[in-house]
This record gives sequence, structure tokens and C-alpha cells, in this order.
Amino acid sequence: MTWAAAIPVIGKIIEKVIPDPDKAARAKNELVDLAVNGELDELAQRAGVIKAEAQGDSWLQRSWRPIVMLVFTGLIVARWLGWSAPDLSEAVELKLFSIVQLGIGGYIASRGIEKVADKIRR
Repeated sequence: MTWAAAIPVIGKIIEKVIPDPDKAARAKNELVDLAVNGELDELAQRAGVIKAEAQGDSWLQRSWRPIVMLVFTGLIVARWLGWSAPDLSEAVELKLFSIVQLGIGGYIASRGIEKVADKIRR
């Protein structure tokens, strides 16, 4: 797969995932920068590791990432319901929320890239 062929398709996915035109444009520019710097190849290798984990023999190997995301999400919900430690700062809560956002965004992006990669291979 060549990144030059994939970038326009990924750009369309970015437009659908990020409705704000300015933010979408920045994301597309960053994508091009990553491709030019060769960092997309490294990201693809990392994605391969995650895919190998997801297809592993062990239940724990396949499930540890979703379990971690569920724990972080549970911590956020517990905080909103007032079930967390009283000395938990708002900064910690915001950091947990950022981790959950990153995880969900990564999942959405990886699913989109998987679909695009299948089309490009064909």
C-alpha cells in the first residue's frame, strides 16, 4: 500500500469524523506531514501490533485494551455520580476523559483505515 494513494481516501474519512472544517484541514495537513516524514509507516507497524493482539489466542491478550478503556470510562462515570475519592482533582478527571477520547478516536480511525486498506488492496 502506498500512502500517496491512501491519503485522499483517509482525508475523506477525516472530513466525516471531524465536522469542523478548520480542524479537519489541520488533521489532513498533519497526515501529509506524517507521510512525508515516514512516520505513517511506524504508525502502520504499531497498528499491526494491535491487530496481532486482537487476533491472539489468549482472551486477555485480545481484550486488555478494551478493558482498560472501560475502566477509564467507569472512573469518569463514577466521578460524575459522586462515587469517587473526594480528593480526586478536576485535572485528573480531565486527563481520564482525554484518555477515553483518544481511545475512542483511535478506534474509530483504525476501523476507517481498515476499510480503506481493504479497498486499496483490491
